[in-house]
Amino acid sequence: MTPRLVATDADGTLLDHANLVSARTFAAVARVVAAGVPFVLVSGRPARTLGKIAGRAGVAGPAVCSNGAVVYDMRSGRPVRVVALAPHELRRVVAACDAELPGCSYAVESMDGRPALRAEAAFRAARPAVKSEAADRPEMLGRPGVKLAVSHPGMSSPALAAAVTTLLGDTVSVTYSQAGGLIEVSARGVDKGTGLAWLAGRLGVAAGAVAFGDMPNDIPMLRWAEHGVAVANAHPDVIAVAAEVTAANTDDGVALVLERWFRPGTGQPR
Repeated sequence: MTPRLVATDADGTLLDHANLVSARTFAAVARVVAAGVPFVLVSGRPARTLGKIAGRAGVAGPAVCSNGAVVYDMRSGRPVRVVALAPHELRRVVAACDAELPGCSYAVESMDGRPALRAEAAFRAARPAVKSEAADRPEMLGRPGVKLAVSHPGMSSPALAAAVTTLLGDTVSVTYSQAGGLIEVSARGVDKGTGLAWLAGRLGVAAGAVAFGDMPNDIPMLRWAEHGVAVANAHPDVIAVAAEVTAANTDDGVALVLERWFRPGTGQPR
């Protein structure tokens, strides 16, 4: 099967541990693009930070951001689709977590007005490595959010995700891409798979997608794709659903698979 669309997660998959794209992977991506096949970044990152990654990979055009909540045109610098949690939905999630899971803190990624991750003081204290702007809770929850980050210092990410899913059922989408008690909540039905499916439809691609990932938030995308590939460093749940396991992100795992169809020395697929 020659891919009609290539989609990949960024952190831990396309990027190495220094958040860079190796020369071999850069060349493989360039051959995909030269062959006229859409190469789509699909990330939990917001659109405001994914542009730098796209530049390192040498790609432009549409990307799926914020775990599928945003489809963003890198060329125009504008979103083409946004599915957000309304303020009342954000408040409902926070109230439920506060009632049943004391110790949670929160941050909201917003596309409304000036895009930013706005976080309350407790979240900023618990997650100093996460770049965010200080906001009180009424301000943070007062505008639509494409993603609600929930942190709990006393729980693992899988345990927190399971607890919030039990609390809220399918009224929202819950996933995680990091360890240490940090999860991401999106609007109902929003995930990397649905975001990529919407973009594929817009691009006229009905089948033939190859997707790469490493963390549980990538699972819906790998399930949607005709050929889902996990890198060797992937979470066990991702490896379990993948059709193929390639080398680790630090060993050019994405390039190794792409070279099967897009040979070095040519922009034409096999």
